[in-house]
Order: sequence, then C-alpha cells, then structure tokens
Amino acid sequence: MDPEDFRIEQLIDRLNRAENIPRHVAIIMDGNGRWARRHGVSLARGHREGASRVREVLNVCSRIKQLNTLTLFAFSTENWSRPEREIETLFDLLVEFLEKEVQRLVENRIKLQTIGHLKQFPDRVRRVLNRVIKRTAERGEFNLNLALNYGGRDEIIRAIKRLLMEPGGPPAPEQLSEKQFSRLLDTAGQPEPDLLIRTSGEQRLSNFLLWQLAYSEFYFTRTLWPDFKEIDFLEAIDDYSQRERRFGRRPADGE
Repeated sequence: MDPEDFRIEQLIDRLNRAENIPRHVAIIMDGNGRWARRHGVSLARGHREGASRVREVLNVCSRIKQLNTLTLFAFSTENWSRPEREIETLFDLLVEFLEKEVQRLVENRIKLQTIGHLKQFPDRVRRVLNRVIKRTAERGEFNLNLALNYGGRDEIIRAIKRLLMEPGGPPAPEQLSEKQFSRLLDTAGQPEPDLLIRTSGEQRLSNFLLWQLAYSEFYFTRTLWPDFKEIDFLEAIDDYSQRERRFGRRPADGE
C-alpha cells in the first residue's frame, strides 16, 4: 500500500470513530478552467477531470458512516453568461456522467436529487436527469444533490412566490417562522450543510445556498477542483471534526 492510500485508510478509520462528523457537506467545485490553462489543455479536458473528482468524492463519502448528504454546485444561474460551446460541453459531461454512474448510484443506494430549476435546460438533459432521479428514488440511503441552474437569491425569491401562492393565501406575518419558510426551499426536508468546501483559493459563497449556510463551517483550499482527490476531501472532514460549533453559544470552557 502506497503512503497516500495508507493515509486515506487511517483518516477513514479515525473519522468513523469520531463524534463530530458532518452529516451534510456542500462543495463549490471551482478551478476547472485554471487547471486547464495551467496544464495547457482544453477547457473541456479541465471539466472532464473535474467530473472524475466527483466520482472519487462520492466513493469516499460512502465510507464515512455519519455523512449522508452531498450537495455539489454544478451549474449556477450566472453560468449562462459563459460561451455557448462551454455550456454545451458541461451539458454533455453531465449526461455522460449520469449515464455511466447510474448503476453505481443504485448499487450504493445513492439518491439523486436536483436543486434549482431545470426548465431552461435542453430536453435531452432533463430526460436523463429525470430517468436517473426516478431510478435512484427508492431505498436511497445517501442523498446526492446537484445544484443545476441554481442561485441562492433565485431560490429565496421562488420560495417567496410559493408562499404567496399557497392555498388559502400566505400566513399572517406574525405566523411566519424560519422552519415554515425552510420547507419552501429546494432543500426542504434535508439537513442544512454542516460544512462548505470551496476549492481553488476563492473565499466567497458565489450565491450558493445563502439561507442554508447561515451556521455552516467553511473550508477553503487553494487546490483546484481537478486536483482535489479523496485524501483532500478526507482532510477537510478531519479539519471539521476538530472544530467546535457554537451556534451563538459561548465556548465549552465558558470564555
């Protein structure tokens, strides 16, 4: 066993014995374009390498007992401003990934869901998404959320519209609570992310899960997403396991 594989096994063993492990991890997968420029290859190659990292992260997620939800920022509402050729490449890779991985998702009891709104996506993409979502819906023990045509502000606005259009009219202002509003979001029924990981050195949310990340822990790394491997993901979880989440409370030592 090479040193990296040994380190991976050590980390998995330690994390499975730790108490403070995230149930829900969200990732902003950033750096495909910079990776491609750095290596002198096409942007399409950069995105393809990024898709390979998704497979690796999913594989290691299945070995961490307490972790049951992964949300990946795959295509934002702002990504429509990118060149048409790049957008088509992203759609092609999404379809390819889903068609290749659907059996593995089923075997590993991974339930695919999407957040965002897909009406703008091509029919060919929506058909594959709907087929995989339907096939993985039964007996799913692990949730994989793909954020597609997603923006945090857009999600909140859509939730408000749902609230205003509820049968019988919206609740009185004094009756509206955070819990009631949360059930109108795309992530309704799921735990909020405990940990947000962002790759490539950028340190901002980029309009991602603005409501849900209110009390999440953040982990920023300079590693570009196509270079972010199993061991990098495990080290992020290990870092989280050593933090104390306070939710506004004083530290455990009272200082």
